[in-house]
Amino acid sequence: MELICPLCGEALRREGNACRCGRGHSFDIARQGYVNLLPVQQKHSLHPGDTREQVVSRRSFLEGGFYRPIVDTMIENARDLACTGPIMDIGCGEGYYGSRLQQALETELLGLDISKEAVRWAAAKYKSAQWICGTASRLPVADHSAGMLCSMFALTLPEEFHRVLRRDGYFFQVLAAQDHLMALKNIIYPQIKLREKDSSPDLPGFEQVRSVPIRFSFTVEGQQVQNLLSMTPHLYRITKEGAQALERTDRLTDTACCVLNIYKPL
Repeated sequence: MELICPLCGEALRREGNACRCGRGHSFDIARQGYVNLLPVQQKHSLHPGDTREQVVSRRSFLEGGFYRPIVDTMIENARDLACTGPIMDIGCGEGYYGSRLQQALETELLGLDISKEAVRWAAAKYKSAQWICGTASRLPVADHSAGMLCSMFALTLPEEFHRVLRRDGYFFQVLAAQDHLMALKNIIYPQIKLREKDSSPDLPGFEQVRSVPIRFSFTVEGQQVQNLLSMTPHLYRITKEGAQALERTDRLTDTACCVLNIYKPL
C-alpha cells in the first residue's frame, strides 16, 4: 500500500532504512521492520496504546485459540464476498487477526496500531506484512488504496475509513455485544448494569451488507484468566476487590458474544 507522510500528506518512498517524502520528512524503519508514523503532535500520551505486558497477554491468549471462531467467521465471509486486498487492519494489536486473514486470502496486509509495542511484536513475527505505528484518526495511507478494512473491538472513524477504502472494497467491523463475557463481569463487578448498546450501527458514507452474530463458549485456566482480563477495557475499570476476586479464580468458562458487521462504501 502507498504510504503518505503524517506531517504533510505527500507520498512516502523507501530510501535505505527510512521512508522519506518530497518535503524532506524522514521516518526510520525499525530493526523489526515496522515504521513509526506517529508524530509527537498526534499522540495523546507519552506511550499511547497497549503496554508490553498487555501485548504479551494478548498474544498468549489469542494464540491459545480461544477467539479463533471470530477470525474464522471473518475469513468465511470475506471469501463468500470475494474480498480482495490489500487488507488494512486498523488497531492491529500484535497481528493475530490480520495475519490470518492475509494467509487465508493470499493478499497484501498493512497493520496499524497506535501502540509501538504492539506493532513491534507484530513485525517481529509476521514478516510478510507491512506494519505501521500510527493513529486511526489520520491514517498514513493514500486515498482509496485498501480493498478491505478491519477493525476489531476498536473505534470506528467512518470519514477516514471511507477515504482509504476502495469503492469496491469492504469494511469488516467486529463489536462486542451487550452480553459479551458475562462470567468475567460477574466476578470482577459487584453489580452489572446492562446498558443499551447498538452493535450494528449505521455508518455515514457506508451501506451495511451483513450483520453476523458470533457466539461461542470457551474455558481458560491459570494465567489465561488474567490474560483475558488484559485484553478487555475492564482492565482499566476493575476495582481492587474485583482484581482480588479474579486472582482467586483458577478456571473460568465464559461466552464470547460479538457481531461482525460488513459495510461497503456508498
